[in-house]
Amino acid sequence: MVARALRVRPAGGSRVRRLGGAVLVAALAALLVGTAATPSAVASEAPAPASAGSHSLGAPAEDPVRAAEYWLDDYGVRQAWQTTRGSGVRIAIIDTGIGKGPVEFEGAVAGGTDVSGQGTPDGRTPVGAVDSNHGSWVASLAAGRGTGPDTGMIGVAPEAQLLSVSVGFGSGAQVPFTQQIAEGMRWAVDNGADVINLSLTTNTPDWDESWDEAFLYAFEHDVVVVVAAGNRGSGTTRVGAPATIPGVLTVAGVDPEGNASLEASTQGITIGVSAPSEDLVGVSADGSLVLWNGTSGAAPIVAGIAALVRAAHPDLDAANVINRIIQTARPAGAATAVPDPLYGYGLVDAGAAVSASVPSVSENPMGSLEDWIRVYRRAPAGPAPEPTATPIAVEPLPQADVPTRPGSPLLPSENSLLYGSLPLGAATVAAILVALGVTAAVRRIRMARDSRTSSR
Repeated sequence: MVARALRVRPAGGSRVRRLGGAVLVAALAALLVGTAATPSAVASEAPAPASAGSHSLGAPAEDPVRAAEYWLDDYGVRQAWQTTRGSGVRIAIIDTGIGKGPVEFEGAVAGGTDVSGQGTPDGRTPVGAVDSNHGSWVASLAAGRGTGPDTGMIGVAPEAQLLSVSVGFGSGAQVPFTQQIAEGMRWAVDNGADVINLSLTTNTPDWDESWDEAFLYAFEHDVVVVVAAGNRGSGTTRVGAPATIPGVLTVAGVDPEGNASLEASTQGITIGVSAPSEDLVGVSADGSLVLWNGTSGAAPIVAGIAALVRAAHPDLDAANVINRIIQTARPAGAATAVPDPLYGYGLVDAGAAVSASVPSVSENPMGSLEDWIRVYRRAPAGPAPEPTATPIAVEPLPQADVPTRPGSPLLPSENSLLYGSLPLGAATVAAILVALGVTAAVRRIRMARDSRTSSR
């Protein structure tokens, strides 16, 4: 039997792009070399937000970094800010750690921990040789503070508090990855997280049983768990755990035009909503700005929206927070169904999620992990009863065929029809034919008997 190693990776950000986004490129150049971009250049290169009006003549140009954050207008974030900016809500970022240096995080991080064995106890020392900045990028999208009232990178919920839980990816981690996530989830819940963001993925839809308890613990404590769907560009062709866990809000990625990202989004039936995953601005642990892609960035945008909803509606439980987000999502133009395997319920809309009238629900629309466990996890076997007689020897069954690829515990595979329904149908047809044959034979015997009786 061939064993497949579990590959774990951040769901986005492995490729930092500095292409496109002329406004941000100009801003980065100004920050790095100390020269100012002229307002006319910024204004001429900036794409007009879908819902933003034009500046009046003589009005100061918008900060170039803020102008690059197209999702603030296009996805209703500024509209939601008229009601709330997320005050009083805590978002746990379970990732590579949130850097201490950036001014964008001053006063934002309320606590932290390290579960990797590689970081510092406060969770603020970036972990990992390759993706150490990933946690800072994610956190800046969720709740970055900016560098001034109208300048610098700002998150979707800029008044929410952050919790930094540092984890280690890859073979260099001192603690098994599944254990890190389970411990990180429990720590986040115990330290007051209202929303947990997981911008990470695996290469399989299955998950360790330790995650059953960890995610149930979060759900039982009324925490919204937001998970990135994963990226096709990094080799994830289908949604993997933890995005497949019932009850989480899984986020797919779209480009600035609202179309499914070819590289920065996978697909699957567990997709809840879609959010921007291309040309994203991120603050690195050292305070530098980058332009990056990935559903790792789409997830914290939605986590920030969840924080806005929780701040605006503190009486709502997690199920209704998720329901407001998916029910107020805008239809995706290329979607073929609702929910759609690429877009879920549509493109997230922060303003509508905060302000729209949405009927309440009694259950999480993204499913129940408790019900899934009841159906798919076998109860532990009890002690075997003492035999009352000499057992009869039974020939062992033939060894089962080794699957060529792992299957999902949530759904039948595409081979279910071939290996399940068709043989069953063939057996049924054979049984029917045998029955018809027996009936015909009985009729012939009866006719023969009747003819002999009449001849006498």
